[in-house]
Amino acid sequence: MWRSRGALMGHVTVCVSCMRRRFSVKPKVLDLPKRYLGQPSPFTHPHLLKPGEVTPGLTQTEYAVRRHKLMSLIQTSPALGSGTDHAVIFLSHPTLYMTSDIPFPFHQHTDFLYLCGFLEPDSILILRSRAGHSLPSHTASLYVPRRDASRELWDGPRSGADGAVALTGVDEAFVMDEFKHVLPRLLDEGVTLWCDCARPAHPALYSSCLQPLVQSRARGKNPIRPIRHLVHQLRLVKSQAELELMKQAGRISSQAFIQTMSCTTAPVDEAFIYAKFDFECRARGANILAYPPVVAGGNRSNTLHYVNNNQRIQPGELVLLDGGCEASCYVSDITRTWPVSGRFSAPQQELYQAVLDVQKSCLKLCVPGTSLENIYSHMLCLISQKLMDLGIVPRGSSDTQLFKAARRYCPHHVGHYLGMDVHDTPDVSRSLSLQPGMVITVEPGIYIPDDDSATPMKYRGLGIRIEDDVVITEQSPIILSVDCPKEIHELQQVFGKS
Repeated sequence: MWRSRGALMGHVTVCVSCMRRRFSVKPKVLDLPKRYLGQPSPFTHPHLLKPGEVTPGLTQTEYAVRRHKLMSLIQTSPALGSGTDHAVIFLSHPTLYMTSDIPFPFHQHTDFLYLCGFLEPDSILILRSRAGHSLPSHTASLYVPRRDASRELWDGPRSGADGAVALTGVDEAFVMDEFKHVLPRLLDEGVTLWCDCARPAHPALYSSCLQPLVQSRARGKNPIRPIRHLVHQLRLVKSQAELELMKQAGRISSQAFIQTMSCTTAPVDEAFIYAKFDFECRARGANILAYPPVVAGGNRSNTLHYVNNNQRIQPGELVLLDGGCEASCYVSDITRTWPVSGRFSAPQQELYQAVLDVQKSCLKLCVPGTSLENIYSHMLCLISQKLMDLGIVPRGSSDTQLFKAARRYCPHHVGHYLGMDVHDTPDVSRSLSLQPGMVITVEPGIYIPDDDSATPMKYRGLGIRIEDDVVITEQSPIILSVDCPKEIHELQQVFGKS
């Protein structure tokens, strides 16, 4: 069975069945320790995980295929040739603390997580390849915290080396103390090292474990190479299993929006809407919110990243909720704007319909071959026309004036990539042609502050954004947030005021 790796991977064509047979892409499913580990396992959480799954819906095989794809990108890089040994190093996130001994909830670094699924802090993943193979022959090794009964009493169980292998399917795992024995081999100039030194995920681990490598390679002829851009090339195009998880996150968030909308009777506190949305997401299976939500009533919706969420929304005002959840490591990102009274005033409806028309037109462009930059240009043209139609910009304005007005009243881009992070793969250019399997957001808006004297009085203080999550396919786009109401009559139905 032959498959192409696609344009992002240099059109590398491989026989998948041969690759699995020769290089053990399908790892052995080892017997899990009959105890609680540092993360859910099929033994301790059979209601969440099937045998062989590392995280819900994602198997050890899927993680192994990701590692093989990454090593294939490295070994087939035209800049390096094929005669080099490679070592790729990924650091987990550390535990962060609110106070001296009270930790924040831990969230794993997504590049590290993407390649092994291991959810514990203070860990290192190393991928080692050997030269002279046409396909990526490599080993995956985890270095993890040692089990410590005194710490587990306070912090909960750790997986240890045996649990890490059984959970993730990597080739081998060791306690972190053993990493010092790896350093001499990595100092060999014949090995090409890959690591993100500019922005280390774990500053303390980087300083204590990797600083000698960095200093040595800085003086040599074979410097450390960045790896983030290659991982993000892989993360940009989602597998079917990943898309199913993103559909789940979209469904959960959409239902949470509906339940949150239905109970917003003015006057209402922004904090209540925040709490209601958080509860409804978690009650439906979300792990956490994907990011601090924006819950902005009235003129506060014109502050794009307003997250204080501590004001009261008065009757007749609009509320803008920009929120999403994380479920099984994948996120959603949805924005809706609605009247807390359940019915739009005439000016609110005019401005809302203008934004909705722009958004629906932009959604039609979400097809292979276009780009986020193309859609952004389309959005600006449509917004400038709408601003003229509403009397916000004078008719007869020049193209330059229209462009400046569109940028003024919509100062953000049309969207971004979406996946394990809200602003996923941020180093990937928005000029890249969209391909099937990519997921993006489409989120036009018009924002008119209450002190904008150049705007008709009836629109001042209104800020409206409508955002959906979109999967690019060969045919028409799939809207992951399709269940979340946005038509005016749909919003009024939620309030029983159609």
